[in-house]
Amino acid sequence: SRGLGDVYKRQLPLLRAKKALSGMDAGQVLHIIATDPGSVKDFEAFSNQTGNELMESKEEGGKFHFLIKKV
Repeated sequence: SRGLGDVYKRQLPLLRAKKALSGMDAGQVLHIIATDPGSVKDFEAFSNQTGNELMESKEEGGKFHFLIKKV
């Protein structure tokens, strides 16, 4: 089972992305790099919930890269 620390570590990229996007203008793109495979589904859900566009999602060398455009 996952401990609270694991949940927090997994949510950290989402929290940082939310904060970064709040300071961005519409049309700007945020590049996120995460290491948790679960982040793929997390950022898909995040984009659906916030309405921001998930432009790209790819795995490269054990890291997960996401490009999210602020709408």
